[in-house]
Amino acid sequence: MPGYGYLLVAIILEVCGTVCMKLSDGFTNTLPSIGTYVFYGLCFWVFSIALKTLEVSIAYAIWSGVGTALIAAIGIAVFKEDLKMITWM
Repeated sequence: MPGYGYLLVAIILEVCGTVCMKLSDGFTNTLPSIGTYVFYGLCFWVFSIALKTLEVSIAYAIWSGVGTALIAAIGIAVFKEDLKMITWM
């Protein structure tokens, strides 16, 4: 069970890193830019600890899916992004 705890922490750190990336405005704002590197670095470190006890296929599927869903929700709620289908034509 501790592997899932580390996985949860890794997901939270990844979401924080992605929010910082958005706030960095193309890496032109210093503090959010630094936050992006710090949060992603910690995220991958904690994720590697989770992988000691979890299978990589399951851990990565959960990590990417939950992270994507959280970022989508934050984008809509915090950054006022539109929720719409992407059309390619």
